[in-house]
Amino acid sequence: MNKNRPINLNLTSIKFPLAAIASISHRITGVILFLGVAFLLYLLQTSLGSEAGFNLTVQLSQTFVGKLLIWLILVSIGYHLLAGVKHLMLDLGWGETKASSERGAKALLASSLVIAVLASVWIL
Repeated sequence: MNKNRPINLNLTSIKFPLAAIASISHRITGVILFLGVAFLLYLLQTSLGSEAGFNLTVQLSQTFVGKLLIWLILVSIGYHLLAGVKHLMLDLGWGETKASSERGAKALLASSLVIAVLASVWIL
């Protein structure tokens, strides 16, 4: 057995390529969307229950936390959609080289920044 191998792997010392960060972020936004559906379904159920429920939903969506959750869900939808299209393009064989993968990840992150700004302008 090799005694020189590391016992505990320090994940903070590993430098991930930008394409890996984009792929991991795609998975994270998928989890956020899965959890965000529960919040959106709660808002829908409450708003359709009665007039008081509708007023409660309006009040919840006007709070800072409500706006933040809605913004997070909107940004996650946009990022997840764009990253999904990028992954489909990779499945077709487009952008498989390291340089084109890096460019695609940069374009994905830049466009998601635009989506985040547009969503914040729309929410406010």
